[in-house]
Amino acid sequence: MSTMWIEREISNELAEIAASFPVVVVVGPRQVGKTSVIERTFASFDYVSLDVAANAEMAETRPDDFLKLHPPPLILDEIQYAPAFFRQIKTHVDQNRPRNGLFILSGSQNFMLMQSVADSLAGRAAVIPFSGLSGLEWQAAQGSTDDTLWREFLWRGGYPRLWDDPDKPVSRDRWYQGYLATYLERDVRNLLQIGNLRDFERFLRACAARCAQTLNMSEIGRDVGISATTARQWISVLQASNQIILLEPYYKSLGKRLVKSPKLYFTDTGLAAFLLGFTSADALWNSSSVGALWENHVISQWQKWRDWHNPAASLWYWRDQGGNEVDLLIESDNRLTAIECKLAERPSGHDLRGLSRLEDFYGISVIAHSFLACTTRQPFNLPPRITAVSGWTTWPLTG
Repeated sequence: MSTMWIEREISNELAEIAASFPVVVVVGPRQVGKTSVIERTFASFDYVSLDVAANAEMAETRPDDFLKLHPPPLILDEIQYAPAFFRQIKTHVDQNRPRNGLFILSGSQNFMLMQSVADSLAGRAAVIPFSGLSGLEWQAAQGSTDDTLWREFLWRGGYPRLWDDPDKPVSRDRWYQGYLATYLERDVRNLLQIGNLRDFERFLRACAARCAQTLNMSEIGRDVGISATTARQWISVLQASNQIILLEPYYKSLGKRLVKSPKLYFTDTGLAAFLLGFTSADALWNSSSVGALWENHVISQWQKWRDWHNPAASLWYWRDQGGNEVDLLIESDNRLTAIECKLAERPSGHDLRGLSRLEDFYGISVIAHSFLACTTRQPFNLPPRITAVSGWTTWPLTG
């Protein structure tokens, strides 16, 4: 098998972060390449997986012995399986101040991890959300891309295993079938005491059908046959296991931001396309769902950009009472960059309505620049103060 290593954007930054913090925590869904990039970046560190029951049991019940057997610098994979060990990590870090780069922790269940980090490692750990391949990473690995290949990326998704053997690519449908079964059995059962996993799988598919839509708990619960309260609980499980993104609405009043409904996206368009039943890139591209998955793709690219390169930035969407909407606002330094997503090579004037309304609403001084993320090969300017760009990858946020 000819396995190809795909260079990740975060690799160099991970090494720099570890030089500044005693603990680095990398969180993300299963199979996005966390272990591979950590082992490659920190090749001199000892590596222990707590997915192995004996390792987790020893870390939980005999933490002193475990640390003597595996002294730092140390990579601990699937750390959520030994939550009690966080106290041992805290003690060791405090005893070895100001030494950095002691522990690299990774895991796939964000809720358990972050609760333990907040309880034991506040001020001692940098937390890095990690996800599948970005458009820039995939483009660099491909060498060059045309529209057909990009459509394949939208449908197949960004899980590295789907791309690491160009000579004998893995079956996309079989891979997602196994991924979904593993996710339901391991993460969902651990995070949620649920009797019928088939109901949760139906809930997942209902969420995929609502990509890029405002989340209505009562509606989705009614469609699946569960209460709004259960729907809210299950959405939190999808968030905790890093499968979905909830994009909150932007209003000048922080209070209003908190009471409006978020929009729902998947962290990976390939999983959403699989859940929707698309068996080929052409079938997806010619369907009524492709616009929503295009928007999902653009949002997820900027989510990666924020998580990996600019954690101080905030991401929102905007909608006024008249129904005018802008798909993404990036807030940085008290200014907004507006991005509208349209699946077209040459957008029309109608596509600019939300961006124009946003600028009228908040004023030119607040809006740094506006972009239309479409499938154009070359950027071009649209009046007033709008630039059309390719949305397959992120781009410099300047006009």
